[in-house]
Amino acid sequence: MNVICKKMLNDQLSKMNMNYELLSVNEIKIREELSTQQIKELNSTLKEYGIEVIENQKNALVQKTKDTIVDMVYNEDNLPAVKISSYLADKLNHSYGYIANLFSEVTYTSIENFIILQKIERAKHMITNSDLTLTEISHKLNYSSVSHLSNQFKKTTGLSPSVFQKIIVKRRNSAANS
Repeated sequence: MNVICKKMLNDQLSKMNMNYELLSVNEIKIREELSTQQIKELNSTLKEYGIEVIENQKNALVQKTKDTIVDMVYNEDNLPAVKISSYLADKLNHSYGYIANLFSEVTYTSIENFIILQKIERAKHMITNSDLTLTEISHKLNYSSVSHLSNQFKKTTGLSPSVFQKIIVKRRNSAANS
């Protein structure tokens, strides 16, 4: 996926004769001042691929924070045992206090709430697409107990994990019988 994204970005930016440096799939440094027309064209071209241009450094750091959290929640087999504040500070090379304040200022929610939402989305995915027990899921997502996961799940979705699981099973059975 990253190779395809990099190729598409290289192709589109080269077509537009832009002087740029591809720092990562998530970050491009434009080495020249762009005209208003070039910015509109860049936004329009990349929007077709579902890519949003972030021009402001604060918004870029907030997006990096979100990407780091999503990567941590979805791509680690088990969430890191270190404190998430230390993990983010190390990954983003800023103090956690600065990252947390900026995140709240830009998104109007806390990093903690964003992490909870991501963990619950991952739990829903695991409940739906695996045979893992709630105990195994809570362990993988670094919850202290199944009841802690269940409480956050219910607070976030309005359903307990077991009710959510029953609904999924019922939907699968009715789809299979159709």
